[in-house]
Amino acid sequence: MHDIRAIRENPEAFDAALKRRGDDPMSASLLEVDAARRSKIQAAEEAQAEQNKASKLVGAAKAKGDEAEFERLRALVAEKKAAVAKLNEEAKAEDAKLTDMLARIPNQPAADVPDGADEDDNVEMKLWGDVPSYNFEAKEHFELEGVAASMDFDTAAKISGARFVMLKGAVARIHRALAQFMIDTHVDKNELTEINSPVLVRDEAMYGTDKLPKFGEDSYQTTNGWWLVPTSEVPLTYSVAGDVLAESDLPIRMTAHTLCFRSEAGSAGRDTSGMLRQHQFEKVEMVSVVHPDKSDEEQLRMLACAEGILEDLGIPYRTVQLCTGDMGFGARRTFDIEAWLPGQNAYREISSVSTTGDFQARRMNARFKSDEGGKPQFVHTLNGSGLAVGRCLIAVLENGQQVDGSVILPSVLAPYLGGKTTLGSDGKLS
Repeated sequence: MHDIRAIRENPEAFDAALKRRGDDPMSASLLEVDAARRSKIQAAEEAQAEQNKASKLVGAAKAKGDEAEFERLRALVAEKKAAVAKLNEEAKAEDAKLTDMLARIPNQPAADVPDGADEDDNVEMKLWGDVPSYNFEAKEHFELEGVAASMDFDTAAKISGARFVMLKGAVARIHRALAQFMIDTHVDKNELTEINSPVLVRDEAMYGTDKLPKFGEDSYQTTNGWWLVPTSEVPLTYSVAGDVLAESDLPIRMTAHTLCFRSEAGSAGRDTSGMLRQHQFEKVEMVSVVHPDKSDEEQLRMLACAEGILEDLGIPYRTVQLCTGDMGFGARRTFDIEAWLPGQNAYREISSVSTTGDFQARRMNARFKSDEGGKPQFVHTLNGSGLAVGRCLIAVLENGQQVDGSVILPSVLAPYLGGKTTLGSDGKLS
C-alpha cells in the first residue's frame, strides 16, 4: 500500500516509479479522489461545528421562552446533523475508492533495480557449480526409468484433473526427505523459527500480503470464504498484522513447510509436462520482519540461506536480479535463484527472495516502537522460497541421473533415507 501523503508531496517521483514498471501515471487521478475525500471531511467538520453551536443555543432559547428561535435552532440542528451524516458517508465512499485504487498499484522498485521489460533484461549476479555433462542424452525427471512408475500423473488426473501428481514409493520418500532437510537446515543452521501454520486464511490475510484485490483469480477460495494459501508467506507475514512490536523484538525470522495452491491463471500451455508447474505443491518458505534499516541486509542473508540449500545438495544454479518489468506486484527488489535442469538444458526458477519494504506493513498496519521512543514506525517484510520442494526434487533427479535410469542422490539426504544414496532404475532405494 502506498502512502497518499508521500504522493501529495512528490507526485512526479511516484509517476516516475510507475513508469519504470511500464505503468501509466496515476498521481493525478489519485490526488483528485484524495482532494474530494478531504473536502468532504472538512465540510463535515464545519457542519458538525455549526450543529454543536446551534445545540448549545437551543436550551437558552427555550429558557427565554422564545419559541420561534427555539424551533429555528432545533430545525438547524436537525439539518446540520443530516448534513454531517451525508458528508461523512460521502467521505467514507471517497476513502474506500482511494484505498481500492492504492491497493491495485504495484510497489515502487528500489533505486538499484535494473530497468527492463521482461525476463530477458534480468541481470545475472552469480553462477555456482559445474553443469554436469553426460555421454548420453539427458532425460527430464518424468522420463527416468527409476522415476516414471512412481510419478503418477494419470491417477492424479483421474482424482483431481490436470496439473496434479501422485508421488509413490521411493520418489515420495525423497520428496519428503528434501522438505525435512530444508526445514532442519533453516532451523539448525540459519536460525529461523519453525512455524506450523494454517493453509486456510481469511480475506484480510490475503489483502494484507498484497494477494488481494488484484490477484484473486490466481488463488482458490472455499465456498465459505477462506482462501487456500498460494504460499505460507501469507500466514507467516500476516502473523504480525495490527501489532506494535518492540524494536527489541526485531528481527523476526520464520520458516514453514506447507502445501501451497495456485490456479496458474494465465499460464495455459506452459510447462504442462512433468511436475514443474502444479496447482498443488509443497514449499519451504522463509519470512522476515525487520527494522527498516536492516531490510537490504536481511534480503542478502535470506538469499544466502536459499542458495546454501542448493549448494548442500550439489545442484548447479545461477542467481539473477529481476528487472523492473519482471518483478512481482508487491516486491521492491527480487533475486531469483534458478536451478540447472539437464533434461531441459536450462536454468529454471526454484526460489524468489523479495523485500517489500513497508508495502505489506502498511496494508496490515504492522509497526514497531523504537527503543528511543517516538511514534510507531512500519516494519519491513521480506519473503523467500527456501525452497520449492517439488522443483528441488526435479533438480535432484535430473542432475543425479545415470545412463541406466538410476539416480545418484545427494549425500546430505542419506540420514533422511535410512542411509540410502541411490534411486535404482527399478524405482527402489539402495
